[in-house]
Amino acid sequence: MPNWTSIVEKHGPIVWKTVYRLLNHQADAEDCFQRTFVSALDAAENRTVKNWPGFLKKIATARALDRLRQRYRKQLTTSLPIEPAIADPIHQPPDVAVEYGEFSESLRQAITKLDDRQADVFCLACLEEQTYAEIAESLGISVNHVGVLLNRAKQQLQKHLRAFAPDGRF
Repeated sequence: MPNWTSIVEKHGPIVWKTVYRLLNHQADAEDCFQRTFVSALDAAENRTVKNWPGFLKKIATARALDRLRQRYRKQLTTSLPIEPAIADPIHQPPDVAVEYGEFSESLRQAITKLDDRQADVFCLACLEEQTYAEIAESLGISVNHVGVLLNRAKQQLQKHLRAFAPDGRF
């Protein structure tokens, strides 16, 4: 039986960084943080976890993506504006901070439109900087399949984000 206090203390910062990076919202990140460890507790009852950071990042990414999808579905049904991500205004000129915030929010929204596996692979590879081998192990797929899913995710994101690069930079 794993020592959950130790696991939360040791890996809590990794989980927090993962969920907050995707959500950029304190209350949503706190909820996903808790849900990640509840899900990990349930999953660890049926298996031995060899790589806790990878296992927790996978679960945290899935929970954060679920929350993002809920957020955008709610926004579509209620027509309420979504709070844009705000870049640090102290370290960037105002126009860059606004553009960065708009792009970040558009990227979050585009990620929610990806297939679940593609979104998981994209977030783990590009946001969590995991290797193909690490992703393959945590998702239970081949390294080649990771590459295929990542390529498909990038192609879909390019289609969704073309508005930010009319000159074709994406």
